[in-house]
Amino acid sequence: MSKRICFIVICICTHITYGQIKDHLPFKNGIEKPNILATHHFGMFSSRIEQNLKITPPKTIVFAFNYSSGNTFHPFVEAYFPKDPTVRKELSQVVWHSRKFNFIDQESTPADYLNIVVDAVIKEFRLNFNIPMSRHHELGISLRSYLITKGKYPFSIFTNDEAIEWFHSTIWGGEDPYGRRYYGLNQVNFEYNDRHGNHLALHQNDFFISGIELNHYYYPAFLTHTSKQLYFNMGTHLGINTTRFNPSIDFGMSFTGIKKIFLNTNKVLHVGAGAGLLRKNMINFKEVVDLGTNRFLATIDANIEFTKYTLKNHFHAFSANYHIQSRYNKLEEADYYKLLGKWKEINGGWQHGVEKLYKALSDWTFIYTYGSSNFKLSLYFKEDFLVNNAPDFQTGIGLQIPISK
Repeated sequence: MSKRICFIVICICTHITYGQIKDHLPFKNGIEKPNILATHHFGMFSSRIEQNLKITPPKTIVFAFNYSSGNTFHPFVEAYFPKDPTVRKELSQVVWHSRKFNFIDQESTPADYLNIVVDAVIKEFRLNFNIPMSRHHELGISLRSYLITKGKYPFSIFTNDEAIEWFHSTIWGGEDPYGRRYYGLNQVNFEYNDRHGNHLALHQNDFFISGIELNHYYYPAFLTHTSKQLYFNMGTHLGINTTRFNPSIDFGMSFTGIKKIFLNTNKVLHVGAGAGLLRKNMINFKEVVDLGTNRFLATIDANIEFTKYTLKNHFHAFSANYHIQSRYNKLEEADYYKLLGKWKEINGGWQHGVEKLYKALSDWTFIYTYGSSNFKLSLYFKEDFLVNNAPDFQTGIGLQIPISK
């Protein structure tokens, strides 16, 4: 309180208005956020919408490099989806883990079948170029690639199996709550057979370019309220997926709003929220692996960021992001599917590989950014508090550099 009183007294004595003080702060373009999308084992094969939290196009071309490391673990699980409406109705009356369905053949017990196992530390490498096109338009170009690893030290300090199981054993979760130790730590086991007979498999040190994304952002003047420090932008998104498992094109749209609040002479608060809708596999170039029966993925993001400026007009920004994405599979299938796995050997979560495809995925991300006029460096970690294990824990780093003046 005393600092605020001193600030007001100084303004009165020097005839400086609070609005003028705001004008003296260096310009910061909205909320600082590297690409923090989860390294999801299905999501990495498709484009996904990352909310744009800027308030205006950049003044120059900006190059960004993002690196993420996420630990994903789903034990081997099989799933049957009966085709007979009578059988479906009978199974829907029974809790999922007590359902009885014995597949014999497609004539007597018709059913779709799939199985999945995912155990790996997935690393994402993303290159971004953000190009100002005019006062109200911006083009973003993104190239994403992935590396499949066992996650051993020293390349996966926080996301390897040993670190996560140490946390479970000593702090929270109990001893081997999901079966990592049972199956063996620091392994790569990544296979998926979809209901159409398509096979997807990845191995240790597999590296692949997953796709290219083109993002156009429009910052409409008629929605900008500078006096209220309220800003909006609209995005259109085109994703070209290039892997042999999912050669296709995705299309989506997004809308984001940001509110800027000046706390005092060197502290600013930003609050942002956005939503997006993506049409997966709008065009398939050939037969693709079934990466979810829901063709549309909806996302909602909420963000809050506190920024403090230094005497040299650099800044420290601390932010929290909440992200939720709609389910990959149509919910009605969960009413009648039959799951098989090693439920006796695993303490819990043996069914996650299939079950979580019918749940909305959510996570919290906490980000620190140090910025100046020459670069911005961001560090973050992501936690899945609902234990979707997709991934369980993720860390990342982002670097932004303006490449023209």
